Amino acid sequence: MSMVNKIIRSVETRIGFNMFIQFNSLSISSVRTLDQDWRAKKGLTKNPNAFGALTNLADYTFLDGRPTPYGIRQKTRINKQINYAQRIKKLISEVDYAVERHNKKQKEMEERRNSIISNKLKPKGDLLLEKSDKN
Repeated sequence: MSMVNKIIRSVETRIGFNMFIQFNSLSISSVRTLDQDWRAKKGLTKNPNAFGALTNLADYTFLDGRPTPYGIRQKTRINKQINYAQRIKKLISEVDYAVERHNKKQKEMEERRNSIISNKLKPKGDLLLEKSDKN
């Protein structure tokens, strides 16, 4: 049994897979087949097939200039990106509306506060009569 453990450890260090030993058999499972740390350091996506020239561009072009038809699931990817863009635009407009509304409410409250203060500080009685005599 110790020989099997040594073999598994040497294979695990060479390949980088996670390996498990079951009671009656040897079971090998690869959790990550791609080196994700290297991809993260290089600024690449986790899935290399999700984005790129091979995924987004046409497989071929016509020599006479005709447009090429969309590839497999390319139309669905395009529609998904259009939906993302529309949703982002909608959410940004909602945030802009909320900011404008908040600023407008703050301005209205400030005007209301100023009007209350200006109404409270009016001269009354004898002072009002003295001012009207001067004019």
